[in-house]
Amino acid sequence: MRLYAQTRTRRIRQVVADLTAVVLMAVGVWFALAVHDGIMLLAEPGRKLEDASGSLASGLGDAGDAASRVPLIGDVLKKPLRSAADAGNGLSDAGQSMQDAVGRVADLTAFAMITLSVAFVLALWLPPRVRWIRRSARIRGLLGAPGGADLLALRALTGPVKDLAAVPVPEGPPTSTTSCSAPNASPT
Repeated sequence: MRLYAQTRTRRIRQVVADLTAVVLMAVGVWFALAVHDGIMLLAEPGRKLEDASGSLASGLGDAGDAASRVPLIGDVLKKPLRSAADAGNGLSDAGQSMQDAVGRVADLTAFAMITLSVAFVLALWLPPRVRWIRRSARIRGLLGAPGGADLLALRALTGPVKDLAAVPVPEGPPTSTTSCSAPNASPT
């Protein structure tokens, strides 16, 4: 099975088309990953919220622990500080949820863009290549068959290969059974 033509110009065109398809798919993947990175920038506020609220919750928790050591009113001071620390942990969780949501959107968008760009290029490039390869294999099969060279010569004169494939190939050397005679010649 041949993947490329024997003639130089057609082979160059096929190689250029193949390389173009590969480059277009690579550009599509690169662009999708760039879009992914751009979308992930939207997760930065979620990271900052998580960091800030985590630090706030930690600080309020430490203050609550320190306030609990104050004699007589330690427990009274500790409760509001612990509640504020729990609220800070809730904000930290919200920041993490925001990052997760942005990450899922970025991943799905990149996956969809990669899939669509590769599928588009393959839909345009692959069918003609497969058709050419199949046609080349069919022609090489005809060439290897008995009388195949004659059929290919006939193809060059008449038309497409698929019509010639239906023509039965004789199994021996061609014989001539017709004779030429003049139209009004009388036997002597």
